[in-house]
Amino acid sequence: MNNLYREQPPVLPVGNVKIPEAQAIKLINGIPVFLIESGTEDIIRLEFTFIAGQVREKSALIASTTNMMLTEGSEYHKAEEINRMLDFYGAFISLSLEKDRAGIVIYLLSKHLQRILELSREILFSPAFPESELETLLKKRLRWFLVNREKVQNIAMDQFFESVFGMSHPYGRQVKEDDFAKIDPTMLKEFHEQNYTSSNMAIIISGRPPANTTDLLEKHFCDLPEFICRGNEEIPKPKGENNRKIHIARQGALQTAIRIGSATINKRHPDYPGLKILDTILGGYFGSRLMKNIREDKGYTYGVNSLVTSFDLSGYKVISTEVSARNSRNAVEEIYNEIDRLRNEPVGESELELVRNYMSGEMLRMFDGPFALAESFRAAWEFGLNNDYYYRLAEKIRTISPDEISELAREYYNIDELYQVTAGVE
Repeated sequence: MNNLYREQPPVLPVGNVKIPEAQAIKLINGIPVFLIESGTEDIIRLEFTFIAGQVREKSALIASTTNMMLTEGSEYHKAEEINRMLDFYGAFISLSLEKDRAGIVIYLLSKHLQRILELSREILFSPAFPESELETLLKKRLRWFLVNREKVQNIAMDQFFESVFGMSHPYGRQVKEDDFAKIDPTMLKEFHEQNYTSSNMAIIISGRPPANTTDLLEKHFCDLPEFICRGNEEIPKPKGENNRKIHIARQGALQTAIRIGSATINKRHPDYPGLKILDTILGGYFGSRLMKNIREDKGYTYGVNSLVTSFDLSGYKVISTEVSARNSRNAVEEIYNEIDRLRNEPVGESELELVRNYMSGEMLRMFDGPFALAESFRAAWEFGLNNDYYYRLAEKIRTISPDEISELAREYYNIDELYQVTAGVE
């Protein structure tokens, strides 16, 4: 066999890769626009993002239902007409809702940008919230909700958020069955009027936009009036519940869902890059310690993983798995054992080198193509960061030491502060 196929390909340091910068402009009325020109095909990813996520709602389901109803009819066209126009221009629309932000993402051919901007203006700022479509949507969502409420992994995760962030905070608020009957078009219109505004939005365009893109944006969005909402009170910081160990009994469940974690720092904190590396070692990839222990060695589960992620007002870390009831106590014990190892035993150089290579490859995929570039840009921009965040992360991947990892584990994985939620058979 040719030696070419026997040699491992070189690992390219991420720090040597230049991440394309977004061109930042502002429309006449102050709407920020970010252009990321990349790629070879005449296609565009067009994103409109608003500070209109679940954190802005006063009761459950308002933010998500408002977002889902944007394409269910406008003041000028019915839902089927909007869908026909999108199909005619070969555009695909995706609704986007998160804890902090909401909006739409549209994928289209560059030559149809003007028509799609015209339709986007209508979808975003002239929704009709027709009562018949709302009733149909809520019935579908209720059926989906009832089915998923029987799954222990969903029960455990919902309770985890409530425990970590508090039942009165939007991050921790659980949806109840009777919440679906409380929604009406007036509530959606009020939420839309207060949150889908020019002063609350940004536009991110990636791919190969035409030369007159800025002019087209001015044409379709410069006349939007500035509106600063006075109705949303300042959102308090989330506060976890006092009970740190909760079991939710579900007789007849085939597995027990386990969620262990707590609130933590977000991307704005200087320790966050190191915490991401620590999380990867613990359970962030297929070769992680949790996978080797609980899946490969013990055979308790098909999969176990850990995650560290950011919200605007906080961050959280969570370890997730599903195991048989007879193995649930042992699995929980092994999770704590692995945390304890990270706190007290330095990571070996060979393991650390493997994680460095894995995370470097994942970072390269984050910037592979115009669409990935846009998603990575927003993931930093929404926290007031820029590409320097990724360069710092790349530098930390290259230079973090075993002692630093142990220090981070002792700082952020205090076992006494973790919440443990299980759902399944007693």
